[in-house]
This record gives sequence, structure tokens and C-alpha cells, in this order.
Amino acid sequence: MANSKYSYVKSFEVDEKILPQVWIVVRLDGRCFSKFAEEHKLQKPNDERCLRLMEHSARKVLETFDECFFAYGQSDEFSFVLRKQTNIFNRRKSKILTCIVSLFTSAFVFYWKTFFNDVEMKYPPSFDGRVILYPSDQTLRDYLSWRQVDCHVNNQYNTCFWLLVQSGATPKEAYETLKGTYSDFKNELLFQKFGINYSHIEERFRKGSTLFKKPREDLVNPSKTVFEIVLTHEDIIKSEFWNKHSDLLSS
Repeated sequence: MANSKYSYVKSFEVDEKILPQVWIVVRLDGRCFSKFAEEHKLQKPNDERCLRLMEHSARKVLETFDECFFAYGQSDEFSFVLRKQTNIFNRRKSKILTCIVSLFTSAFVFYWKTFFNDVEMKYPPSFDGRVILYPSDQTLRDYLSWRQVDCHVNNQYNTCFWLLVQSGATPKEAYETLKGTYSDFKNELLFQKFGINYSHIEERFRKGSTLFKKPREDLVNPSKTVFEIVLTHEDIIKSEFWNKHSDLLSS
């Protein structure tokens, strides 16, 4: 459109720039994912294949964007953290959001057959996204703690709910049984009725998935630092994780 009479329309474009020196979090969620799970007969309460596909898609985001160094995911959501100092896309909010969400979504579709080789994808899934800014290390950690608490609460409830349904209860009866109950009641229900110790359930289900970049020496060029992506399923609420990986929140 350069040097044409139509060039003026570019003046209507507005770029919203993100504030400097704040942690940038891009959180994406599956849109109408309950329907997608039903249509593709995903296992309840957790489908490990789908969770591994989500992790793999998140890994592709970290591999593609150097400034994205940390990701946490559970169920049909993932949060990506970009460094305070990043100048990626000149800190344009819409560019950062759309590039990360679109890459994750396309990776989810592209690698579907790797994890679901016997399940045909009936229609393309979609993920929505948002950008959230956190001014301090503590608020960022509190955000990630909030998401991991949400993972625990949802997984404990869903585990109880679907076991009750599979044992013969109707969804309404399972709902009424769990309505207003606390964690201790659900733990006791799992143990007494189904012989399950909740703390022995796979950590991927209870604690979600954490991916982060860890620096190491390049084997070919020792003077060069390269990064490997680590996948873990551990507690990121307590300080132990952050003390062990103190470089994550450093400049």
C-alpha cells in the first residue's frame, strides 16, 4: 500500500504495547474443550495421551521463542512466562498473544497422530488466550501457585466424580455426594470406597506439568551456553523448587 491513495488506512491500526519491566504471562485455554473431549472419547478423569500432547505443544512454544523460558499446564490450559526484559515483537501485546496461541494450536493438531494414532480428529480444536502482567517475582509465583492449586482441586474432584459414576452412580448423584465437601472428605472417600490413596495418584494429574529452560555447556563449543528444556511434575508452590532453580527468576 506504500505511496498509494489507500495508504491512509494503516493509520487506523493501533498497537498496544506492554509495560516495561513486568513479567509477561500468556495463558491459553481450550475453547469448548469439554465437547472436544466428549467427541474424541478422551478418558475420564484424565487422558494421559492428551496431557502429553499438551506438554509437547508447549515444548514447541519454548523451543521457538527464546524469551519464553517457563510454562505451566494442567488439563486444557497452559501458561507461558516471558522475561521482564524481553523486547520480543517490540512488546506488542497482540503479536505476542497471537503468535504463541496459534503456534500451540497448530502443534496440537500437527502432533495429534503421534499421541492418538488410533483416533481420527473429527474437527479442529481451538484455544483462546489472554496476556497478564505481573510486577514482581512474588506476584508471578503467586499466579503459578494459584494455577497449581486449581489443578489439585479440579483433579481431586474429577477423580472422585468419575469413579462414583463408573461404580454405578448417576452424574447427578455423584454431584450431590461431592457438593460442598472438602479435601479431607474426598481423600477418605477415595480410600474407603475405592482403595485409592490420593497421594499415590500420578503426579502429572495431581500437580500438572512444568517446563523450563535450563542452561548447560555446549558439548561442541564449551564457551557457549545452550538451553535444554526440562519437564517435571513437582510442587512449584513451596520455595524448594525456586531455590533449586534460582536462576529462573534472575535477570
